[in-house]
Amino acid sequence: MENKKKNNINIGEIIRKILVRKKLMIRNLLIAAVVFSGLILCVPRTYTCEVTMAPEFGNTSPNGSLASIASSFGVNLGNDVQTDAISPSLYPDLLESKQFVVSLFPVRVKSQDGLIDTDYYTYLTKYQKKTWWSQLGKWLKNTIKALFSKPKPKDKGDYKHADPFHLSEDEYNLAEKITGKINCSVDRRSYVITILVTDQDPLIAASMADTVRVRLQNYITEYRTSKARGDLDYYTKLYNEAKKEYDRTLKEYSIYADSHRDMILQTYISQRDNLENAMQMAFNVYTAVSQQLEAAKAKVQECTPAFTTLKCASVPVKPTGPKRVMFVLGMLILTFIATAYYIVKGDKIKKAIKS
Repeated sequence: MENKKKNNINIGEIIRKILVRKKLMIRNLLIAAVVFSGLILCVPRTYTCEVTMAPEFGNTSPNGSLASIASSFGVNLGNDVQTDAISPSLYPDLLESKQFVVSLFPVRVKSQDGLIDTDYYTYLTKYQKKTWWSQLGKWLKNTIKALFSKPKPKDKGDYKHADPFHLSEDEYNLAEKITGKINCSVDRRSYVITILVTDQDPLIAASMADTVRVRLQNYITEYRTSKARGDLDYYTKLYNEAKKEYDRTLKEYSIYADSHRDMILQTYISQRDNLENAMQMAFNVYTAVSQQLEAAKAKVQECTPAFTTLKCASVPVKPTGPKRVMFVLGMLILTFIATAYYIVKGDKIKKAIKS
């Protein structure tokens, strides 16, 4: 029973001790408010732009409708519906690839106040606001590196033509930084794609969010139409060759027929018939290839995916971080708890230190 009494928390006693030492509590809270307010004010604000879109899915199989009905009853008909190698669930991985991120280096950006008008690479390397402690940490890191390693020559490569396969250290670090600024998620039920881009300038955040959306759409369009476009190029080549051959045989037949109009010898008639047959065969090939070319054009249009933009890019008005008020309140609560613990357990702490 005595142990239980000792373990019981006497709220009234705790409040009494805090009120007795209220000057200490108020002083600590004021110091914490000033210090943490000053620290959080040094952290640059960031803005986030959100873009959402939905891809269009089409069934290339004639049994696609039947498969859709069967799937609603939990029946799988097998490979009736053709699927893509790059499904929407892989879009976030695509946006994190170095090939995609490096392609954003030369994108032109402009700040909301109009003072910055440059490419995204230069903006991230020269126009980013940083906290004083991050700059101090970077200076210390570089100083320690300089003491234990040989200084590396500055990278003078053309970042506009950076090779994703072989990036320099600066390019790689910047690519990782851009990856952290872009967040892509896909709803597994509706396949709605949400793209979030965070940056220190609201206009740049909005413009980069729209750029990422357009680049993603172009990449998926190029991927899905690659086979059809290859066929189109092939039939275009055949069409040009067939047309050239038909024009040649037509011209040869016309010249021969005009120059041997009144000839009645069988030799001349046979030669004219041979030229006419060659012209007719060339015309038949030309007609067939023309039809295939038109079909290839229609196939490219059929394979081109459609994306519906549900939420377009818009310049954010309010910053998304840091949450300055919440941060200061959280630090004040922690300071209050720590000071209250010291006031209540102060005597025991002092005795433990002396012993």
